[in-house]
Amino acid sequence: MMATVSEQQRKRIHPHKFALWVAMASILMMFAGFTSAYIVKRSDSNWLEFSLPPVFWYSTFVILLSSLTMYLAEKAFKARNIGRYRLLITVTAALGVLFTVLQWSGFDYLQAHGVKLIGSNSNAAGSFLGVITGVHILHVLGGVVVLLTMFIRAFNRRKKNYSSIAIEVASTYWHFVDAIWIYLFIFFNIVRAS
Repeated sequence: MMATVSEQQRKRIHPHKFALWVAMASILMMFAGFTSAYIVKRSDSNWLEFSLPPVFWYSTFVILLSSLTMYLAEKAFKARNIGRYRLLITVTAALGVLFTVLQWSGFDYLQAHGVKLIGSNSNAAGSFLGVITGVHILHVLGGVVVLLTMFIRAFNRRKKNYSSIAIEVASTYWHFVDAIWIYLFIFFNIVRAS
């Protein structure tokens, strides 16, 4: 009887993981709504056509690299290689910040080339790009805050806790925001080409 209860508990999803999956479903629907509205609005006669900033290619590489370092950080934590885990969490967070900086420089590039993202004289095309990528940047920065919190805890713990739930949740979220950017990057490139 006791073994059956224990087996049932192992099969249940952890509440933090369940909450994350619900949040990711909501975020996914939000970005689906954004991209659907982008497609509908694109048919307006005053839609401004412009190329994506070249720096978006670099930011895409950076976010893909951050997925690799996040995967390796989770693997290091589960192997109880805390020194490597700390390093990889730090690198992942730094890559998240670098992604944000590169995205921001892409916005500067667009402004310098006459594409206003917000305010007077802005066009819906630039505003959509600014809002969609801006909301994504906020999600990346949220992930960076979580990673930095995990890093600080890794250094401050007197009593070692080897529960992998936190790193698994953070890793899943991080790969999710990376996948969202890849989707958006491909979407913007395909929609612009058509």
